[in-house]
Amino acid sequence: MIRLFFFFLITILLSNYAYASNKDKIIEKFEKIENLSFNFKQIINDKEEEGHCIIKYPKKIFCSYKSIFNKILVSNGRTLVIKSNKNKQYYLYPLKKTPLDLILNKNFLLKKFKELNGRLIEEKYYTFSMKYENNRVDILFDNKNHNIVGWQTEDIYKNLASTFIYNLIINEKINEKLFILPKSY
Repeated sequence: MIRLFFFFLITILLSNYAYASNKDKIIEKFEKIENLSFNFKQIINDKEEEGHCIIKYPKKIFCSYKSIFNKILVSNGRTLVIKSNKNKQYYLYPLKKTPLDLILNKNFLLKKFKELNGRLIEEKYYTFSMKYENNRVDILFDNKNHNIVGWQTEDIYKNLASTFIYNLIINEKINEKLFILPKSY
């Protein structure tokens, strides 16, 4: 009976060490990131879109979607613009009112990663779940290489958006002009 107790105790301690180790490695790697470039697949309410994004910390993003409507999403750090040739649409939002405000805020994320206990999913992903004001965000990392592989957000209307990242490039030289907001139609 005592051997069984010690076996479970050691298993639990080693398991917690593995989680802490992954968390520490993710934080260490994430601290070194200045920008990210990646392809993505995004699913919002059963609608799937693909494209390419560049994130530059703090709070800048440029995404171009693969579609006939030339949709782009741009943030200059304060404002988020979504522009599409479909119906000549042009949407302007304060960044702080969107879940992207959290995802693009590296200092906020690092603080949360340090405070939160992440969780391992199927030995493949390590995730941090956070809620701030009216936004819920789950950030997923690869459990082996500790790179970010996506996120899931829930907005104030309870719309679930899942973004999966692939072909990730870290700290690539980027053109700052990408983050200039497009002009309206």
